[in-house]
Amino acid sequence: MSTGRINYKLEGKDGAPVLVLSNSLGTTMEMWQPQMPALLEHFRVLRYDARGHGLSWVTPAPYSIEQLGGDVIALLDQLDIRQAHFCGLSMGGMVGVWLGVNHPERFFKLALCNTGAKIGVAQTWNARIDQVIREGMESIAGTVIDRWFTAAYQSREPANVETVKQMLLHTDRIGYTGSCAAIRDMDLREDLSGIKLPVLVIAGTHDQSTPPQDGKLIAERIAGAQYMELDAAHLSNWEQTELFNRHLLAFLKG
Repeated sequence: MSTGRINYKLEGKDGAPVLVLSNSLGTTMEMWQPQMPALLEHFRVLRYDARGHGLSWVTPAPYSIEQLGGDVIALLDQLDIRQAHFCGLSMGGMVGVWLGVNHPERFFKLALCNTGAKIGVAQTWNARIDQVIREGMESIAGTVIDRWFTAAYQSREPANVETVKQMLLHTDRIGYTGSCAAIRDMDLREDLSGIKLPVLVIAGTHDQSTPPQDGKLIAERIAGAQYMELDAAHLSNWEQTELFNRHLLAFLKG
């Protein structure tokens, strides 16, 4: 289904609490497939393709985190959902930080996974943007996959890795580079202490994109936040599905 702008799926039992899932840079709502069976037992799950990704609208670059967060609020309004839980990974986690700062009244709990209140430096993001505009998504796919998954997981689960790689390759280059700019320009480190919601931070020990110190900073600055580190790289929800699901459910249901 679509709002006309944002492609989404709302699944699960009527009356169950709603959980919003927000995808990472270069993926779609299908990145949450490993979580769906477990989550649908307890929640109405609202998945969506972030602006510029999947089947959602591709607007001119650059984007901002305010735009990406505003899309979530607009989607909740469209579906008449007053409050929900939220779980985002990487870029989706940055959206969650922004929502926690700017729209806390709309959420019960936030799970912020493999993310940071600031990720990387402008020089790196600008180089990535230039490369994708010039050479296309194929030019970065190998490097990105090596950051998303450990070598051991790539050897063990090649079909899963290929599934995720295809999401990356099919991401519109304008949507991707616009989102890179949103990540480049976001710095909410000084705003973290204002978040008063229950928060779970999940990090990956081998995550090069958002190292554990990025997650620890969030957990340290938000009063009462829980921190969990998994033996994984960036897409910990794929690499450690069982543990990821267990900790996420324990947090959301606790």
